[in-house]
Amino acid sequence: MTQDAGGDFDRVLTFTIPDRDARGRAVRLGPLLQQVLSAHDYPPVLSRLLGEALVLTALMGTLLKDDGSQLTVQAQSEGGAVDLLVCDYRDGELRGYVRHDPEMLGQLSGEADLPALFGKGYLAITFDLAMSDQRYQGVVPLEGASLAQACQNYFLQSEQVPTLIRIGVAQHGGEWVAGGYLVQHLPEGEEGRERLHARMDHPHWEHVAALASSLRVAELTDGDLTLEDLTWRLFHEESEVRVSRGDALRRGCRCTVAHYHAILSRFGPQELDDMRDEQGVISVDCAFCSRVFPIEI
Repeated sequence: MTQDAGGDFDRVLTFTIPDRDARGRAVRLGPLLQQVLSAHDYPPVLSRLLGEALVLTALMGTLLKDDGSQLTVQAQSEGGAVDLLVCDYRDGELRGYVRHDPEMLGQLSGEADLPALFGKGYLAITFDLAMSDQRYQGVVPLEGASLAQACQNYFLQSEQVPTLIRIGVAQHGGEWVAGGYLVQHLPEGEEGRERLHARMDHPHWEHVAALASSLRVAELTDGDLTLEDLTWRLFHEESEVRVSRGDALRRGCRCTVAHYHAILSRFGPQELDDMRDEQGVISVDCAFCSRVFPIEI
C-alpha cells in the first residue's frame, strides 16, 4: 500500500453510539503529514512524535463547531531534548512543529518515550472560540508514556469526561502515516444536559473502552481500511451507530507577507527599528513551514 495509490487519508469520521452514551472520532493522516514533516529534517523519533501530535490535534480540533475557532496543543519542557511542540487546528487546516536540542536528542535511543524526550514538562490545550471570542485553556503535567495518555489525563482532570485515545504512527514505503481514534462517554449530556453519571466504571463506558482499546497500529495506519470499515469492525454488534463523514483535512499555515505585516504594524517605531537589518528589512522566520519572509514596513 502506498499513498500515491490512493487510500483513506487526511479526513475525519465522527460517530455516536446512542445506546452507550458515547461519541467518537477517527482520523488518518497521509500526504498532509508528509507535507508538514518535509518542512524540517526531523529524525524518525521526532517525525513519530509530531505525527502523534497532529493526529491528536485533529481529533480534538474537530470537536469545535464554529468556523474560525482554533485548537492549539502545546507541550513544553525545561531541560529536555525536546523543549517545545506546537500544533493547531482551524477550519480543517493543521500545522505543527517541534523544537529540539540535536545534541541531547542524539544521546537518546531511537525508541525514546515521552519522559525521555521532554523530561519534566506540561501539556496545554487551548480552545479559542470564534463566536464568543473566548479562550479556554487546560494545563496538565506532561505525564504518561505518550502524548495520547497525557491528553486522556487532560480530559479526565479538566473536562471530567472519560476519554480513550489510541494513536498509531508508522512508515509505509518510506512515507509516514498516522491514525487515531477517540471515544468519550457523555451520559445524559450529549444534547447539552448535565452529565449525571460520567464515571470511569460505568458499564456502558467500560464496554466501549474495551472495544476501542483493541485497536492496533496496523489498523490505524492502513489506508486501505476505511474509517467507516474500522468503526464497523469495532462496533458492529451495537444496535445503532451513527456515522458522519467529516471534512477533508489539509496542511495550513498563515505565513503570508500580509499576515506578518499586520502583526508588525502593532509595534512602535523604535521596536521596529530594532528589528530591521542594514537594508531596513525585517526578516520573519516561520517555524511551521521553515520559510523566511522579508517584510518592509
